[in-house]
Order: sequence, then C-alpha cells, then structure tokens
Amino acid sequence: MSLGGKTLFITGATRGIGLAIAVRAARDGARVALFGKTAEAHPRLPGTVYSAADAVRAAGGEALPIVGDVRSEEQVLAAVARTAEVFGGVDILVNNASAISLTGTAATEMKRWDLMHQVNARGTFLCSKACLPHLEKAPNPHILNLSPPLDMRAKWFAPHVAYTTAKYGMSLCTLGMAEELAKDGIAVNSLWPLTTIDTAAVRNLLGGEHLANASRKPEIMADAAAVILRRPSRACTGNFFIDEEVLRVEGKTDFSEYAVVPGAPLVADFFLPDAVREASDTALIVLG
Repeated sequence: MSLGGKTLFITGATRGIGLAIAVRAARDGARVALFGKTAEAHPRLPGTVYSAADAVRAAGGEALPIVGDVRSEEQVLAAVARTAEVFGGVDILVNNASAISLTGTAATEMKRWDLMHQVNARGTFLCSKACLPHLEKAPNPHILNLSPPLDMRAKWFAPHVAYTTAKYGMSLCTLGMAEELAKDGIAVNSLWPLTTIDTAAVRNLLGGEHLANASRKPEIMADAAAVILRRPSRACTGNFFIDEEVLRVEGKTDFSEYAVVPGAPLVADFFLPDAVREASDTALIVLG
C-alpha cells in the first residue's frame, strides 16, 4: 500500500521529525497539510511552514502550509476544515507538535507546565477530535502520535514530572482512542525513536552538537512512520512502536545511513524500556 494520493495533516511540520515525515510521504505522491507556528525564519530554528511546503513539493507531493497553534481550538478547526476543502478530506493525522522543558518540580514555572500540557496532551486530543469526521470517511485512516511507550517507572518521572506527564498524555490518547475508535476502523498508534534524534530540541535544549553527533537523523522516524501508515488500519492499532523495530520487521538490518556521524556511539532516547534496549542489536549509551 502506498501513501500516494493520501492526505496527511501533520502538526509541528516545519522542521525535524514532522518535516521528515512530510517529505517521506511526498515521495509517495501524498498531499500534505503542514500545520505549524513558524511563518518567518527564526535565528535558532531552521525553516518555516512555507519552506517546509517547498520541500514537500520538491519531493513530489502536494503541500498546503497553514500557520497556526495547536493550543487554539479555533485555529485547529479552521486548519482541518481548510485541508478538507483543498484536498477533499483527511486520511492521516500525525500528532508531532511537542513542547519540552526538562526541569524539576521546583524549577518548573506554571506557564511552562501549561505550555507542555496544552501542546502535547491537549493538542493531540484536539487535533484528533477535529480530524475524526474526515477520518471516519477515509478508506485507511490512521492517527500517529509521536510519543513514547507507557513505561510507568518512577525513574522517567522524577527528573521532570511536568514534561513526562505531558508527553505521556499523548500516549494515553493512543491507548484510549485505539480502543474507542477500533469499531470505526481508525488506527491509533504511537511511534518513538530507539536513539536520540538530531532535532532543534536536541541541539538547543538537551545536549548541543555533542548529543546531536551521537544521534540519528529524523529520516529513520519518517521511514518507520511510512511503514506504519501504509498498513491496513483495522489490523494495526494500539501499538507503541519503536522506529528501529518497525524497520527490522521490514527486513532492514543496516542503519548506518541514519547516523549523524557514521560509526559514532549512539545514545538511547528518553522513556525507552529496558527490555527494548536490551533486545536491540544496536549498542546504546544510556545517559543518567
């Protein structure tokens, strides 16, 4: 099954993993609505929704750049309606937009708590709700949340309760909506990377160039997403996928093309269950 002719609505699609998924879908001939906040270039954040649209078109797809904020119900509803008007519906929703602050309880300002929960958990719920009327009419509808497996050990919460609860809110949407929407044939899954991914968050907030060089490129997430989104929706729902595992099932064994620095040691991402890390053939550094 190809993504050709499918319409994707992707949040946070200006850069990083969201943009990589958009470009990967475009290579199949997909139509992509790129929903993001960045309308003008930022000195520390590459790209705008318009440059992302250019990349989608260059890859062979159709693009609809839409400036907006996932925190605004009015803007989300208008963006989804515009997508349906231009492209005739929505086949796939990718909830990629996310906010991060790795601060402890005392150091977390409430405005930062609000931002993370409004973007991550609330934004995922809102966009899913807004797209439902169109997904119900699609022949192979998917919702894909860029969120981690629900590993409820305290070690994932203690260093940054606010961020973890906001990010796990996205995964709880996967857990609940997969069961709720199964009767309608709408797949709801999560996808998470085995390793850290070279994104603006990694470079600007987490570990700078050093961590980026120990990461993989966003294209590994895009290739894994394409595999998931091609699968029959009624037979593929309620999963918490790991990017490398998805691609290994497809027969891929060489992942060197995704390394930012070929041959460099790779760092395991947050929220990665021990069983997943230990089962992987990829050697990983565990921080902390």
